[in-house]
Amino acid sequence: MNGKFFELPPEKQERILQAGWRVFSQNCYRKSPMSEIAAEAGISKSLLFHYFTNKREFYLFLWDRCAEITTQYLEEFSCYGQEDLFDAMYRGMQAKLRLMTDYPDMGLFAVKAFYEKEEEIRAAVKESYHKYFRTRADAVLSQLDAGRFIPGLDLRMMHREMYWASEGYLWEMLQHGGLDVARMEKDFAELLEFWKSVYLKKG
Repeated sequence: MNGKFFELPPEKQERILQAGWRVFSQNCYRKSPMSEIAAEAGISKSLLFHYFTNKREFYLFLWDRCAEITTQYLEEFSCYGQEDLFDAMYRGMQAKLRLMTDYPDMGLFAVKAFYEKEEEIRAAVKESYHKYFRTRADAVLSQLDAGRFIPGLDLRMMHREMYWASEGYLWEMLQHGGLDVARMEKDFAELLEFWKSVYLKKG
């Protein structure tokens, strides 16, 4: 990557990023031409390649930037350091829904990137995502009070099950026309109440 990208005015950087998220969110990686992204950003294709060596580099830069912004939102909503798992998950849900409202194309890009099949970028996205998930899972699980949950529960498996269900839900939404933020908020709130009823001790 050419460091001159960071010398651009912030609004021009943002325009290029938004163009990338928008185009990649509407098509798969292979069918998202850099020429379309450049046109969307109001620059020439050659200039876009001046900042980013190739499409793969640009795509992974968009992915990393997406992760950085997501972390900022999670910190803003105080998702980290919460002792109550379900409170942390609720705050995380609110953070991500706000993120999808503020950056709709980026939110859609993130979900599609996770399921991207193109081998050129698939492995790098998966490795990055799972590294983040493992780090977060270890941090969350280390703070849980096992005494609040039903006896004999495998807390790590419970956390993975909720993660899988959440990701599967996002993919299902995507297959039916996109990410409906209002519906997602309602559905996730119901899911959290269901998980509480299943995993927490009664009384």
